[in-house]
Amino acid sequence: MLPNQPLAERMRPKDLDEFCGQEHLVGKNAVLRKILESGNIPSFILWGPPGVGKTTLARIIANTMKRPFYHLSAVHSGVKDVREAIEKAGKQQFFNQPNPVLFIDEIHRFSKSQQDSLLSAVERGIITLVGATTENPSFEVISPLLSRCQVYIMNPLSSGELTTLLDRALEKDVWLSEFDIEIAEYEAFIRLSGGDARKLLNALELVVAVESDGSKEKRIVINNEKVLIHVQKNLALYDKKGEQHYDIISAFIKSVRGSDPNAAVYWLARMIEGGEDPGFIARRLLILAAEDIGIANPNALLLAQACFEAVKVTGWPESRIILSETAIYLATCAKSNSSYTAIESAIRAVKESGDLPVPLHLRNAPTRLMKDLGYHSGYKYAHDYEGNFIPDSFLPDGLESKKFYDPGANPREEEIRKRLSAIWRDYYDYNKE
Repeated sequence: MLPNQPLAERMRPKDLDEFCGQEHLVGKNAVLRKILESGNIPSFILWGPPGVGKTTLARIIANTMKRPFYHLSAVHSGVKDVREAIEKAGKQQFFNQPNPVLFIDEIHRFSKSQQDSLLSAVERGIITLVGATTENPSFEVISPLLSRCQVYIMNPLSSGELTTLLDRALEKDVWLSEFDIEIAEYEAFIRLSGGDARKLLNALELVVAVESDGSKEKRIVINNEKVLIHVQKNLALYDKKGEQHYDIISAFIKSVRGSDPNAAVYWLARMIEGGEDPGFIARRLLILAAEDIGIANPNALLLAQACFEAVKVTGWPESRIILSETAIYLATCAKSNSSYTAIESAIRAVKESGDLPVPLHLRNAPTRLMKDLGYHSGYKYAHDYEGNFIPDSFLPDGLESKKFYDPGANPREEEIRKRLSAIWRDYYDYNKE
C-alpha cells in the first residue's frame, strides 16, 4: 500500500545540500546561498514554472534562518487572511524573535487591494515577504510592492537534474526502496515531466504502483513504453489550474494570431484532452477576434460570438467541433490589431492629458442657459451635408489632429485608409509612412 503522502512530498528537500537545481541561485557563491550566510533576508519573489522548488526553497531559507514561517495561497486567501498573518507576525516581535517569513504562493493571483495590504508590513519590517509566481511579476505584481522585493528567476529542471531526482527517489524513499526497480530508459519520464519535479515524481510513483501490482517481490524494469502507457492514461498532462493551463492557451492564441491553423488545432486538442472548460476557450477566441482580427474581417467577431453561444447550448464533446471550426476560421483570417492599438493609444492620451474639456460645439444644450453659454453652437449635423459628411473638429483642444486609429495592412483596411485619407485630408495624415 502506498504511503499517505505523495512521493513528491516525501522527497521534499530539507536543506540546500539536498536541493536539486537552480545552481545560479543556491550554488556555491550564488546569491541566495550568500543571503543565508549573511543572516539578513530581504523580501523577494521567486518567478518560475511549477515544480522547480519555489515553496521548498522558501521553507529551507526560513528553517535555516530559524524564522517563523507562514504560508498563504493566493488562490484560497483574502485580505483578511493576510492581515491575520501580519498581526500574528507583529505579536512575535515582542518576544525578540527574528522577522517571520510570510510566503505567498501564486502571488500573481492576488488583487491590487490584497497586494496593497502587504506594503506597510514589508516597509516596517514586520514580515519578510517571499512570493512565488509562475507569471511575470512585472505585469502581475503592483509596482510599490515589486520595488521593495528582489526578483529571482527559477528555471525548469534539466534532464540531468531530473534523472538525479529519479535515482535519488529509488534509493532514499521509504516505500520505493523496498522494491527491486530498474529504470532502463529515462526519456519518457523527462519528456512528460517538462522540467517539473513534482510531475516527474508523481509519474514514477504511478508507474511503480501499477507495475508492482502490490507485490514487493516482483522485479520492476521501467522503460519508455511502460511510462507512456501508464502515465498518459492516468496522470493529468494538462494542469487546468497551474502554469501549463496558461502556457497552452497562450500557445493556442499565438498560433491563431500567427495564422497557423494546424498549430491552433493541435493546441486546441491538448486542451480538449486535458479537460479544459470549453467556455474558457470560446471566451478567449471572442477576445482574439476583436483584438487580432478586428476591422480586417468584422465577421470574425460575429462567428466567435456564435461559437461562444453554441458551446453553451451544445455541451461536450460536440463543442469540440464548433471550437475547431472557429479556431481554423480565425487562424485563416487576415489579421489587424488596429482596434486594440487605437484604444490603447487613446487611453494613454487620456492619462497624459487629463480631463480636457469637451469643445462647446459638441456639448449637449438641454437648457436655455447652456445655449446662451454657447453649448452646441456651431455644431454641423453630418446628415445635412453631401455624402453625410462634413469636416469638423471632434477632439478637445490640445489633441487636434491626434490620430489614434491607424488602418492595418489588409485589403479591407486599405479601403478604409483611402476613404479616411480623402475625407480627412485637412485634419489627419492617413498616408502610409
